[in-house]
Amino acid sequence: MRTGRSRLRRFTLAICAVAIVSGIPASPAHAATGATAVAPGLDNPAAFTLAPDGRIFYGERLTGAVRIFSPANGTNTLLYTVTDLATSGEQGLLGVALDPNYPTEPFVYVYATRTVNNVTQNQILRITDRNGVGYLARSGVIYTAPAAVVHNGGRILFGPDGMLYAVTGDVQLPANSQNLGNTMGKVLRMSRFGLVPTDNPVPGSLIYAYGLRNSFGMAFDPVYGGLWETENGPACNDELNRVYRGLNYGWGPTQTCSTPPAAPMNTNRDGPSPVFPLAHYTPPPAVTGIAFCRACGLGSAVEGALLYGTFNTRQVRRVTLDRRRTGVAAEAIEYTHPDPILSMERGPDGAVYFSDSSGIYKLVAS
Repeated sequence: MRTGRSRLRRFTLAICAVAIVSGIPASPAHAATGATAVAPGLDNPAAFTLAPDGRIFYGERLTGAVRIFSPANGTNTLLYTVTDLATSGEQGLLGVALDPNYPTEPFVYVYATRTVNNVTQNQILRITDRNGVGYLARSGVIYTAPAAVVHNGGRILFGPDGMLYAVTGDVQLPANSQNLGNTMGKVLRMSRFGLVPTDNPVPGSLIYAYGLRNSFGMAFDPVYGGLWETENGPACNDELNRVYRGLNYGWGPTQTCSTPPAAPMNTNRDGPSPVFPLAHYTPPPAVTGIAFCRACGLGSAVEGALLYGTFNTRQVRRVTLDRRRTGVAAEAIEYTHPDPILSMERGPDGAVYFSDSSGIYKLVAS
């Protein structure tokens, strides 16, 4: 994430308080939420997803191993290891997604930073799962772009439309985010083969939205299908965004944490018609993964809410959306974890899962 340079580089960051500076009221209190370990003793599961049968596919950020953990019997097996993995700063195995028709279409998608022919790149790999053994075909690399030590993005997931969405960072060059000629600092939308959909907003391009700095969280609202994203700011203005096709979210070369202009105009000021975040946070809590509660078992106060994790403050925060589910009505701390939170995912059972550097957990009513 960052402290002028990188936050994931420094796992000993001091905890800082969250300040919601967008005037959003606090959600009402309710019965306490806790967490139970589902898969403890793991090695940096920075990205994970769940299969329809409840198995957890996760990636070890620093080894490149894609593993399958079965909560039903406790087995943990290796599917595939990404080779030539680069692991400086925020690099590594950063995203995991399953084909929406898995296991009929037995494909596991991975976003990873690799060094290929002495060039460090962010790639999306399409791995074939053959009865628990992964293979990468020659056509299995479906996306490639430049990488940096930090700001590589990496969250990938399939949308309700069957397309693969990926969020990319600006690779430490804010001007990339406003350049429609490259794919850095963007939300991308592609077919399961990495092809450009004909109905993308930028003709002939994978770009779905632009003007982003760096992100570790993205999820679709299971009620109305809207896309939401968490955005890491510099020393100010972490963000929560509702992402719309073709729009510009304003990060670029003139960004500053100085005021005036008032936040968030100071970090969302570049390019045409910049969109302001629905919530912004200073000091930055280092927002990470997000997931929605729909029959998640946490009670009526949480039902329908967006939940996001933080790295610096180790929290899961509950965001109550407005009636149209296009804005933020209220926000509150839902749960505080002993360690920084990395990724979040809604499981096939409706429960909300999250990971830290050593395990995967499930939010439960306590």
